[in-house]
Amino acid sequence: MNPTVFAGLIAAAILLATLGVGLLALLFVRARDEHRLRRRLAPEVAGGGGDFDDRGQRPLVASMVRGGKAIEGMVDPEGESGRLLMQAGWRGGEQRVLWYAFQGVLPIALAALLLVFWLFAEVDNKFLVTLLFGVAAVLLSFLLPRWILRAAAAARRRRIKAEVPLLIHLLTLLFEAGLSTRQALASLVREGGGVLPELGRELDLVLRQIEAGADTSDVLKNLADLVEVDDLSTVLGVLRQVDRYGGEIREPLLEALDVIEERRSLDLREKVNLLSGRMTVVMVLFFFPALMVFVAGPAFLALIRALGDVSA
Repeated sequence: MNPTVFAGLIAAAILLATLGVGLLALLFVRARDEHRLRRRLAPEVAGGGGDFDDRGQRPLVASMVRGGKAIEGMVDPEGESGRLLMQAGWRGGEQRVLWYAFQGVLPIALAALLLVFWLFAEVDNKFLVTLLFGVAAVLLSFLLPRWILRAAAAARRRRIKAEVPLLIHLLTLLFEAGLSTRQALASLVREGGGVLPELGRELDLVLRQIEAGADTSDVLKNLADLVEVDDLSTVLGVLRQVDRYGGEIREPLLEALDVIEERRSLDLREKVNLLSGRMTVVMVLFFFPALMVFVAGPAFLALIRALGDVSA
């Protein structure tokens, strides 16, 4: 390798490493200041630092959980992870402990892999390659948990969206039978868990809050804001309006179902159009050359033979 190029690569790697260390230091200082502020405002929760108490866990698990919370505090100062955990359905204490422990263990695991690579790998420019892998490991330590959490939340939102049409049909039947909003939700939770697995869990929490004395309209609004599924927000808006002002509910629900089906039809058409464009690109790149060889090949060979006979 050219010495000048090699020196440039080393300089770039050192610069990236310096920027990474500086970013880590900045995030650590911000997290420390935020932790101090929380201790001043709420000294009684200074040991927890989260939305649940981890003092009952084993020391090793508790240390991993605290490390995961610290990393999350550096990466997510706005608290987006809490909303994503709710959307992914990870509300239980054990699930959250596992999630924070995963965030705390991931940097250690990546550092161990990097050490193994440094000790046993036989590659050229070992220091430079290890340095670049170290920068990549630092970035993955912060970004990989976010990607996983967002993917899990998005997958669950898609499952909830797929259950909304069936929810509308069931609500229509229950309201036509003369049930109130609370009775309809209780019936869905009690008997509809098999057909509405994701929505059944959300409606169970809604029903518990309503039975505890919360306002039905506020609870439904909070659910719509939390889940962030447009189809479900439409249905919950209809339920809130009927619960607050009264009136016929069958027609609004059926109109909402028509809007949802039209929206899905438009989305499906858009996907079909995109798929058609991709298929055209594939045909041009792969099928069209083979077709040209098959169609024009015999004529081209005959032309070559004729020219050969003329020259002979």
